[in-house]
Amino acid sequence: MAWRMPHEGAPHDRTWMAFPAQGQTLGDDPAEQERCYEAWSAVANAIIDFEPVTMVVDPAEVTRARRMLSGEIEIVEAPVDEFWMRDHGPTFVVDDETGALGAVDWVFNGWGDRGWSDFEKSAEHARLISGIVGSELVSSMLVNEGGGIHVDGEGTILLTETVQLDKRRNPYADKARVEAEFARTLGTTKAIWLPRGLTRDYDDFGTNGHVDIVAAFGRPGTVMLHRQQNPEHPDFEVSKALKAFLTGQTDAAGRTIEIIDLPAPATIRDAEGFVDYSYVNHLVVNGGVIACGFGDERGDAQAREILEAAYPGDRRAVTIDARPIFAGGGGIHCITQQQPAVKGS
Repeated sequence: MAWRMPHEGAPHDRTWMAFPAQGQTLGDDPAEQERCYEAWSAVANAIIDFEPVTMVVDPAEVTRARRMLSGEIEIVEAPVDEFWMRDHGPTFVVDDETGALGAVDWVFNGWGDRGWSDFEKSAEHARLISGIVGSELVSSMLVNEGGGIHVDGEGTILLTETVQLDKRRNPYADKARVEAEFARTLGTTKAIWLPRGLTRDYDDFGTNGHVDIVAAFGRPGTVMLHRQQNPEHPDFEVSKALKAFLTGQTDAAGRTIEIIDLPAPATIRDAEGFVDYSYVNHLVVNGGVIACGFGDERGDAQAREILEAAYPGDRRAVTIDARPIFAGGGGIHCITQQQPAVKGS
């Protein structure tokens, strides 16, 4: 098979998610836990207005899930510990010649096995889901998460030097080996290695620099880039450096990358320090965009306008308050995974 990962704006068959379950990531505070359940449910209930949603739910959480989720959402019962489906679930690929669907099963070790993550149950979700949808399982020995990559669907991949080359993930990897594996599994031929991610993402509970909070392809040749506008925030300099790095970069087709600034919301701190609030971490759906909201009316509205214009076709952006998700270490893109439509689906 000649596998290719489609651009996220290509038509979807559905979106996959995992419902929160008791454990380290959910937290110990009942109010914090409830906000987590509500945020995951709000995202799923927004997506269902655009395309089907399948939610993997731990047996202990089925009653709660049925109460909080739209009745149109399909529930699959299976053990869950981590519930960041982008990272521990499959990355779907297609074979353009045969119309086959593939599901890449990366090695998931809890973002570098920091000692706090319980990931053994959810690390099985890629195989589980591949079996449910009847896709070909594409096994990989690379430790990788879906949030650590972003593709244009035409051969170009965005990634950061601090994720796949992280010694806690792949101690023997180098760029050539990583690029060869992505060529095999995703069909990419040109890698753009951003030097780093956002500051908060390097905390102990971060991912060490996932690209999906920094940059995303709106369409081939066009990258939306996080821009921190407040010089008091350390990401002010980070985002300037990333823009300077991307300026003049070319994609697999030889096009010079057009950069679209996606300004950060006004909030720069929470109780833990400088935030990594980013509108880049959104989900594209059929006919729409599920956008992160941060209680910033002006910033949220501006982001919706930029996101609607960045993708091909007419799309309606919907804002969901993502602050409880970011408190857990990610955003809307991190908790979702699109299954692309294939021939005959």
